[in-house]
Amino acid sequence: MLTDNSPQAIWRERRSPQIVVITGESGAGKTTWCGQMRAFAEREALRVAGLISYGVFDGDRKVAIALCALPSGEQRILATRREYVVGAATPCWQFDESVLAWGDSQLAALGACDVLIVDELGPLELLHGRGWQSAFAALEAARYQLACVVVRPALVERFTARFSAAQVIAL
Repeated sequence: MLTDNSPQAIWRERRSPQIVVITGESGAGKTTWCGQMRAFAEREALRVAGLISYGVFDGDRKVAIALCALPSGEQRILATRREYVVGAATPCWQFDESVLAWGDSQLAALGACDVLIVDELGPLELLHGRGWQSAFAALEAARYQLACVVVRPALVERFTARFSAAQVIAL
């Protein structure tokens, strides 16, 4: 088992193709880790592709989620915070359906890459069959050396039931 969960160590220790699940509670650094993997891959001239979902803050409060497509760096606002809605798939977030579709189309159009980043596969994808369903086909196609997929702790078991060989890293 790795004691160093840095992007560099994960890359060095990979077994191609390999899926690594990055998990942890809110604020644990999952997106930061993905950004570090992106920066490492770009420094090493590796082909990086996928999606990273960055928080947009007003002071200490997360008010939106920006979606960044890789490798282009194009960004769009994916979701905005809303009042809690009982029974909603995402009770605190209002997702922009057109941006969800755009993100899914980015994943559907992926070619081969060295590093695939998918931040994140959450309740929409794993519980409700919405969102980035093309991520599953991209992961199954295994046209990458290393896939880094963010999955919240409550959904890791569901994800690994489908991708049993995935290595799980808890931050």
